[in-house]
Amino acid sequence: MTTSTLVPRELERSRRLVLGEILARNARRDPAKVALIFEGEQRTFGELDTRVNKLAQALLARGVAPGDKVAVLMYNRLEVVESYFACQKIGACPVPMNFRLAPGEVAYIFGNSDTVGVLADEELAPLAMEAAGRSAQIGFTLVTGGSAPEGAESYEAALESAPDEAPDVLVDEGDLAFLMYTSGTTGLPKGAMLTHRNLVTNTVNWVTELQATREDVWLSGLPLFHIGGVNGVLPFIYLGATCVITASTNFDPELSLQLLARHEVTLCYFVPTQWQQICSLPGVADIDTSRLRVALWGASQAPPSTLELLTRTFPSVGIVNAFGQTEMSSNTTFLKPADAVRKMGSVGKPAVNVEVRIVDEAMADVAPGEIGEIVYRGPTVMAGYYKNEEATRAAFEGGWFHSGDLVRQDDEGFIYVVDRTKDMIISGGENIYPAEVERVVERHPAVAEVAVVGVPHPKWVETPVAVVVPRAGVEPPAEEIIELAKQNLASYKKPTAVVYIEELPRNASGKILKRQLRDQFVSLFEAEEGAT
Repeated sequence: MTTSTLVPRELERSRRLVLGEILARNARRDPAKVALIFEGEQRTFGELDTRVNKLAQALLARGVAPGDKVAVLMYNRLEVVESYFACQKIGACPVPMNFRLAPGEVAYIFGNSDTVGVLADEELAPLAMEAAGRSAQIGFTLVTGGSAPEGAESYEAALESAPDEAPDVLVDEGDLAFLMYTSGTTGLPKGAMLTHRNLVTNTVNWVTELQATREDVWLSGLPLFHIGGVNGVLPFIYLGATCVITASTNFDPELSLQLLARHEVTLCYFVPTQWQQICSLPGVADIDTSRLRVALWGASQAPPSTLELLTRTFPSVGIVNAFGQTEMSSNTTFLKPADAVRKMGSVGKPAVNVEVRIVDEAMADVAPGEIGEIVYRGPTVMAGYYKNEEATRAAFEGGWFHSGDLVRQDDEGFIYVVDRTKDMIISGGENIYPAEVERVVERHPAVAEVAVVGVPHPKWVETPVAVVVPRAGVEPPAEEIIELAKQNLASYKKPTAVVYIEELPRNASGKILKRQLRDQFVSLFEAEEGAT
């Protein structure tokens, strides 16, 4: 983007629609308005912008330049938001890190992303330092809390010694705003390159679809390293509204309910398992959540029983399913309150500024009711995968972004997710969509949760196996589950075996790690086959 030498630099910076300027604009307009709340702490817009400026200056003083990557490895806290905006104000790119990763996994992302510095909290400092020790290009680590460990610096001391002037850096809408690494459920994680234009457009989409205003108060149950957590905060920074940040570990449904009441929350988001726990609390009806007008869910599919419970528990609240993915910045479709019951199970219709098609393997549109992959175009599509031309080329084949989600669309245009392309089981030449089988199996009263995965079969190549979490620890007979599936599905779709597990493995966004289950039970079935 070219700039005119006749336009003052300060005016040129303020007229750009980038994330750092959105924060600064609200700080100038309403500096005393509370922007963020977390566990008894809060930041007004003025305080937040000042601390962001000081951190940005501290990063510049440590050699961070436009385009550089800075990893952020923290549990949910106010400093996560500060870290993101500080990087973005100087044209650097934050790399949000999943705190559940092992040191080797963290080190891989540090290396793959060319991270030059790390911002960590005191609890995760040992993990950050161990991983940083394997990456020669990392020049500094700033750690929140009282005292920094050897080899690191104090986050607060760095802010105290830095000036509070806005950094004199012009950031372009096409610059990277985040490098978000995918969960890696099917292999090594890939870094999705998201620009300021991507994130601002998604923010505008979100505000438009949810009709949010600067009077709203938002609360989310997602971790801030997740794209859903990021995109819960951004719309309310954009509006000049208030965000309540929750702890990112040891989810407490009772505390979450109390926070909804205490802060008079108007919009909130939880994943289905969290909503199930909240709605099952004995005293849920006694808590005043009268200000709540929209309850969102997403990240993973919800059993009908959970959606029905949510609707009964909050009968006057609009229920919204928000669907999307990291590479789309993230929201692509919304199921609005007017259709939440009538179209239960759907992810709704495309958001504004998001164009979709449902196609077969030859990129031909499928007919309504038929299953195909949903592909996207529009200004929220990522810029590509960082340093991975092969994956980028495959993702954009045919001029559309390939989501990997198998869906069908009804005659009213509502979209239903069937499964992920990589989760599909091909048994004897027949396609089996695990989610379809799961929806039947979870009807059994003794089944709390189920995941269906494919394991090798000597005749059919693959065969479906149901991995079941039993309700109250009582395992239903496998024959009952198989018979239930047989009565409701074509015979080839029924599980050929049932195994029981105490808890399904999930990533931070609540999605079941089916690759991990497949690896676990493939070895089990191979061992059994070898013993026969």
